[in-house]
Amino acid sequence: MSDNTAGDSGTRGDSSPEPDADTAEGAADDRPTVYDLASDCTLEDAEVDALYHAEVNCVVDYGIFVDVSDALSGLVHESNLDGDYAVGDRLVVRLTEVKENGDVAFDDENLDDYRTETVVHEPTVSRVRGLTPGDEVTVEGEVVQAKQTGGPTIFAVADASGVVSCAAFEEAGVRAYPEVEVGDMVHVSGTVETRENALQLEVDSLKRLPEGRAAEARERFEAALDERAEPADVDPLVEWEAFEPIHDDLRELARLLRRTVLAGRPIRVRHHADGDGMCAAIPVQLALENFVCDVHEDPDAAQHLFKRLPSKAPYYEMEDVTRDLNFALEGRARHGQKLPFLLMLDNGSTEEDVPAYENLAHYDIPIAVVDHHHPDPEAVEPLLDAHVNPYLHDEDYRVTTGMMCVELARLIDPSITGELEHVPAVAGLSDRSKAETMDDYVALAEGAGYDESDLLDIGEALDYAAHWLRYSEGKTLVNDALNVGCEDEARHEELVEFLSERADRDVQRQLDAVDDHVEHERLASGAHLYRIDLDEYAHRFTYPAPGKTTGELHDTRVKETGDPVITIGYGPDFCVLRSDGVRLDIPNMVTELNEELPEAGVSGGGHLVVGSIKFVKGRRSAVIETLVEKMADAEIDEALSSTVAIDD
Repeated sequence: MSDNTAGDSGTRGDSSPEPDADTAEGAADDRPTVYDLASDCTLEDAEVDALYHAEVNCVVDYGIFVDVSDALSGLVHESNLDGDYAVGDRLVVRLTEVKENGDVAFDDENLDDYRTETVVHEPTVSRVRGLTPGDEVTVEGEVVQAKQTGGPTIFAVADASGVVSCAAFEEAGVRAYPEVEVGDMVHVSGTVETRENALQLEVDSLKRLPEGRAAEARERFEAALDERAEPADVDPLVEWEAFEPIHDDLRELARLLRRTVLAGRPIRVRHHADGDGMCAAIPVQLALENFVCDVHEDPDAAQHLFKRLPSKAPYYEMEDVTRDLNFALEGRARHGQKLPFLLMLDNGSTEEDVPAYENLAHYDIPIAVVDHHHPDPEAVEPLLDAHVNPYLHDEDYRVTTGMMCVELARLIDPSITGELEHVPAVAGLSDRSKAETMDDYVALAEGAGYDESDLLDIGEALDYAAHWLRYSEGKTLVNDALNVGCEDEARHEELVEFLSERADRDVQRQLDAVDDHVEHERLASGAHLYRIDLDEYAHRFTYPAPGKTTGELHDTRVKETGDPVITIGYGPDFCVLRSDGVRLDIPNMVTELNEELPEAGVSGGGHLVVGSIKFVKGRRSAVIETLVEKMADAEIDEALSSTVAIDD
């Protein structure tokens, strides 16, 4: 029997005789105890020979039937009655016998003085992980979803071991247990069954825990989540001393993401729509989806709780955040979900992201960023729950987001390591990294069966696919091209060959179109400056996009000259910048342009040597010429490069 603090003397609504003065002043209370069972108490909460408050529910010739709780009733035989009773009368009874068939017998007790103690039902709580069809169980956890269907109400309840769907039926299309809301700590009891290849609890009872007990349950729940959220203990794929503090940050983010899954919150990923962005997002997606499947009893949970979408701009645009927010609010309204956790990859570190983040802040949507663009930490970090960026540890863009996210994925789910050994090299080559460990990453990929030409082809295939996918996820296509989560090795090889060859053909066609129209000048610093009007001389609305066209043109000029080179590709209201051997500091240039040409509406950013800028169409000439002036004053630094540079 579990008894809580003593209640006021008396039966339900009736007071027992007042204690004498000695008792009232704290002397030992030797009065008999009468237990008042909570409505959900069962026979497990009672004991033979104990006294209970009861209520008459039926009068028969041979006695009365009484309820001591909603789930526990029995007979007081006429031979044991001490008076006459009617339905609804209250009395004190003693439990005298529990028969083999489960019937319970009571005696009527006439007491002059007693004290009352309330008994709260303490069911045997089962863990979600390990439930078996046919079991009658009680689960304690947090309601993480409450979805009304045309039939039952489906509650998703999470404990630290997993999440299970619980079906409660009031009547078709009517909300069962309307007092229970997402975020409540509950006890839900019922029978475990199988529905559409998933375990489901058919609810007999679902109760919000009282405030005090809810706080205790919440404390246990949170502590257990913290324990299970602990990331795997894995070392980075290659030794890299400069990466160690970044790896510590990734570990904390892995813990946060695992905890998010355990708490039943959806995750929405936004990533830059290029090779490095995809090399970042795909491993994380695979790791998180695996973990979702491990946590949720519903095998389709990952489809509902994880969403990945590319972003074209180098920052989180209001168009994207508005779509994401609308999707999240619709999910909450239609499916009873929590609002999602937003994970920004290869994007999201700059002041341009702040308006979008502030929009999400109205709804308390948590945000984390993994990025290698030059950050504005003072602007973004007050709005972020986690921020991983090499610049925060005196490193730079050469540590690509794909490299970091491969390690993040392994911390979440180390079992996928074998599928990811080539991905950091693809990310580095795609983003033209000159990191000191690129040779090690390429060697690691070669050990996994990919030579350097394979890695370059995969990067080209990803870039080509990203262009045509535009704002779509393209999960199977991208996974097959990267060979992560791909079920057919031959299809991967054929797809990469096809896409990379098409990409190479289209790039060459574009270079042929622009070559005769490239303007060249030598800056006072000695650097070469190349300009191309992409609106006038490049094929439009096809592959390669302006950024890719500028990058490919830039690479050819770097190889031709062997000198420091800057390339500008521009359209009516944008320009794309590439630099080798010149320290441009593009984010700083954007800030200065806004100060010097406030009417031009300049926005954008990037790395020290790679970036894109938008501006008002009518101020293009002023923006471009001011940029050129700044480039002429930029410091020559041969260590800075945006081209592929892998030692043979």
